[in-house]
Amino acid sequence: MRKLILICALFCGFFCNAQDTYFTTYRFTVEPENVSAIYNLFDNYYSEAGNKPEGVSVGLYENHLNDSGNNHSHSVVFSGTLDAIGGMYDGGSDDAWNLFLTKVNQLTEEGMSSASGKVMSSHGESDDTYRFQRYYIVDVDETAKFKKEHDKYMENHRPDGMTNAMGSISIGQGPDGGNTWVINRFKDFKSALGGANSLRTEAEIEASKKAYKERWENSGEVSLVRSGLRILLKSW
Repeated sequence: MRKLILICALFCGFFCNAQDTYFTTYRFTVEPENVSAIYNLFDNYYSEAGNKPEGVSVGLYENHLNDSGNNHSHSVVFSGTLDAIGGMYDGGSDDAWNLFLTKVNQLTEEGMSSASGKVMSSHGESDDTYRFQRYYIVDVDETAKFKKEHDKYMENHRPDGMTNAMGSISIGQGPDGGNTWVINRFKDFKSALGGANSLRTEAEIEASKKAYKERWENSGEVSLVRSGLRILLKSW
């Protein structure tokens, strides 16, 4: 597969609420000895004034816990309004961008994947302190029904200390059929490992179990494709 140098640009500094938010994500692998170098490349480039596309958020993630079919080491996510994302791709390139891509290309392994989609809902205040993120890719038959039940559940049973977002994968779906993503974000690794119930009281856990059962009974056909845990290294 082609490497990052041949393309112009995954999941989620993309929790904007004011307008529809779109994203493009690129997943790639870096050998352990190059992890610090790849971070510094991204940080130096996107921290430089004028390099970050107007209206676009950029997030660099480590794919920390994953299955063997999803074992890329890093992902970069570009998110913003449709106009902002479109403007990023239409903006052309310059010497600084071309040099950045060349250096990234030298540090990444052959083979990568990419996708794009849209944020459909978000719950809870979102900021960079929620770095530890459990993600789920699911195959949903009836998106509107799934979203309705998901939003109702999160509005009533999202615990303090966790934020949530869900959305679509419109381009880059794999043969496994995953067309929807859900992300729960936590402030520390312990909470991410324990999940939402580690932040709930016993009474809240019992109420959540009942609501969760009702949610899935009313969501239509839904199947889990994969799950994992990623860590936001930095966003710009």
